[in-house]
Amino acid sequence: MLRPLPAIHFFAIAALVSLLAGCATPPPASDPEALAEYRATNDPAEPFNRAMFDVHQAIDSAILRPINIAYRWLPSPVRNSVSSVLSNIRTPVVLLNDMLQGEPVRAGDTLGRFFINTTLGLGGFFDVAETHFGVPVHYEDFGQTLATFGVGEGPFLFVPILGPINLRDLAGQGVDTAAQPLTWFGQGLTVNILSGVRAGAVVLDNRDYYFDVIDDMNRTSLDPYAALRNARRQARAAAIANRDAVGHQPPSR
Repeated sequence: MLRPLPAIHFFAIAALVSLLAGCATPPPASDPEALAEYRATNDPAEPFNRAMFDVHQAIDSAILRPINIAYRWLPSPVRNSVSSVLSNIRTPVVLLNDMLQGEPVRAGDTLGRFFINTTLGLGGFFDVAETHFGVPVHYEDFGQTLATFGVGEGPFLFVPILGPINLRDLAGQGVDTAAQPLTWFGQGLTVNILSGVRAGAVVLDNRDYYFDVIDDMNRTSLDPYAALRNARRQARAAAIANRDAVGHQPPSR
């Protein structure tokens, strides 16, 4: 949900999760049902993750949701333009991963969308590629690319603000960060301001996209953490298989 962190932060978090995962004790072999469930959920650091989920829920309740409610007062076309611009900025990441996954047709669609929306769409404010040329948006990231290379997902992890993720996707975001256009310009006041604006916009756009889903989950689910964990893993499996390739998706995912 948040702008990808520098790669060194990912390695630090990954090391922490690896330590926690190594210390977790699975159910005994004498309880095959519990052991099967433990392996299926892939959440050996569940106590730690639930604590981080509680931190996230507190931040969301006090800060993110109120800001999101105010943001939703803006007309839908304005919010759609924000999503479209963020999607356009992310194009180099998507294009890189399309090519790494050996998807020339999808890479061509990505490149075509970028040129059309950057020019006719006024920098991406309007998704002309889809509305006038019938080329829908799709998203790829290096976590998906690693999955196509056969890399396992690793243990589940919940990071406040960033949200549910796994070690493979966490490592993949380091590569995606390097592929972001703003990263190419190094450091500087202007770049830092633009990066901060983009980060805030990504958080807001993602939160807005899931607004009703989050509210429904918190209101109706007996275990919101487990519901979110399962939904995230199912969504990632669909994304890796390109089953959710068409339509709007959050730009940071």
